[in-house]
This record gives sequence, C-alpha cells and structure tokens, in this order.
Amino acid sequence: MVETLEPELYDQVEEALKDVVDPEIGVNVVDLGLIYDFGWDSENSALVLQMTLTSAECPLQDDISDQVAEALDGIVDSFRINWVWMPAWGPDKITDDGRDMMRALGFNV
Repeated sequence: MVETLEPELYDQVEEALKDVVDPEIGVNVVDLGLIYDFGWDSENSALVLQMTLTSAECPLQDDISDQVAEALDGIVDSFRINWVWMPAWGPDKITDDGRDMMRALGFNV
C-alpha cells in the first residue's frame, strides 16, 4: 500500500503526469484514468504509481514509462510503476476532461 503524499506534492505529481500522453489515443494518462493511485512506498523513499494501460498487450508500456520518468524529473528523486491489471481499465475511468479531449480528437465517447 502506498502512503499519502503531502497535498502540495500530490498536486505537483498529478499535474506533471498530465504531460504523459498515451501515444495511441493522444490524451494524458491522468484524464484517461490510467493512474489508479500514487504515493510513497513504505520507506518513504520512492513514489509508487499504481498504473494500468488500456490493454495488457499495449506495446507502448516502455514509451509511457519513459514519459513518466521525464515528467517526474525534478519533482521526486525516485519512483517506480506498479503495473496493475485488476480492475481492468475501461472507458468508465476517463474523466470528464478526458472525454472532452477525446471528442475533440474525433473519438465517440
């Protein structure tokens, strides 16, 4: 289980993760609902992201991991992604902002 971040750092991390864009869809991972949770590990030494992808077979996992590293650079010293597959991602996890972005890109959501 991850430990809660201080509110200011939580907001910084969440905002930084909005720069991580799913290359296939063109919407950030926060508004797509791919970030299930994040916080400190039990030693408070690394940020742990509970994150999923739109599909377990997604070939862009490494690209997204690299984007996360770039987005969090200078915000936290260390992080790791705990890829989770349950619950499975579905369109119900997309935020209202994410739906607006997807509609602007021509998706029917």
